[in-house]
Amino acid sequence: MTEKDFFKVTTLKSVLELIRTFSCVGQEVLPLGQSVGRILAQDISSDIDLPEFNRATMDGYAVRARSTFGASENLPALFTIAGSVEMGEVPTVSVKAGEAVRIATGGMLPDGADSVVMVEHAQALDEHTLEVFKSAAPLQHVMEVGEDLRKGEKVLSSGSIIRPQEIGVLAALGQTHVPVYRQPVVAIISSGDEIVPIDQAPGLSQLRDVNAHTLGGLIRLSGGIPLYLGIARDNLDELYNLCRRALAEADMVLISGGSSVGSRDFTLEVLQGLPDAEILVHGVSIRPGKPTILARSNKKAVWGLPGQVTSAMVVFHVMVRPALEKIGGRLEKELGKVREIPAVLSRNLASVQGREDYIRVRLVGQGEQLLAEPILGKSGLIHTMVKADGLIRIDRDSEGLDKGTPVNVILL
Repeated sequence: MTEKDFFKVTTLKSVLELIRTFSCVGQEVLPLGQSVGRILAQDISSDIDLPEFNRATMDGYAVRARSTFGASENLPALFTIAGSVEMGEVPTVSVKAGEAVRIATGGMLPDGADSVVMVEHAQALDEHTLEVFKSAAPLQHVMEVGEDLRKGEKVLSSGSIIRPQEIGVLAALGQTHVPVYRQPVVAIISSGDEIVPIDQAPGLSQLRDVNAHTLGGLIRLSGGIPLYLGIARDNLDELYNLCRRALAEADMVLISGGSSVGSRDFTLEVLQGLPDAEILVHGVSIRPGKPTILARSNKKAVWGLPGQVTSAMVVFHVMVRPALEKIGGRLEKELGKVREIPAVLSRNLASVQGREDYIRVRLVGQGEQLLAEPILGKSGLIHTMVKADGLIRIDRDSEGLDKGTPVNVILL
């Protein structure tokens, strides 16, 4: 393959469409308490009405609403106290016109009652007589049968993240175990003669293996399990063997370094030699991250990431994370969803048409404004990502942004 065959760049939009062609990993069943943060693998429908009875939402008195109409501070309505309902018990009394039954929040409404008068709007004159100072509307301070969930209603969708509130819904439905997608295992291979383990002092022209650890952290934050397979020297067979092992043990493979044009970069040649291999992308119209590779082997995604640490992290945020979420079972509409915050650009920024630029920025308060202050620097400078609060995107059809332009900051 000649140099002109490299970098037939693909748009980011096309890469994100290719990501959707990869299949999800398998499923497993977890105890409810262990499922928070995981991805639900099946739709969940309610097999009950929730609540299963009309219940009070305030401490007070269960009444017929019509009996309170016209009640006021100056002309209170009089009621006969017909009994009380204790928490967790089925009422043994019913409510007739002009009667009231004491009830606590969460208590089951007795037959005949359709409203609850708050305790603040009533006063017991004696053991059997009640004054009500305010009219109550039908169903006021009452949660009806099925008002929360209806029997047969789909309440959670496959692909949703299980948050504490979803845990609450599942608990209310009596789900002691939950079907979830397995966390994808992502193999990390670092490549290059210049890379050494982080516990080894680098010699002249050598670098510690920073990318393996930053990528491992990003994988965990994205719901995956990193599997570090070590460093492959600039040797075709060594990289090939590590890739074969990665495909056998993981659901996705990241190769850090070796994706750019160069006589010592074997990544593309190795990927082409893998079983059932197809090179989907070699070159993406973004900066940083242009030399990114995406291949498919044994139906699994294999990424060749730039060796520069900032480039690798940006590529992960905008491409690898959505791909990891896809195979991990996330809803397609949620893939790559990011938290953004509006700000105003603090200075002019130039760009080149035909590529999307991702600029590192810090957020700085200035009066009532939030400024996005670019952190400029080469893609090998890790401190620029440490100082950054987020990224701003310059569209591929733009020649840049002017100072004072409103921007959306993608939070890191």
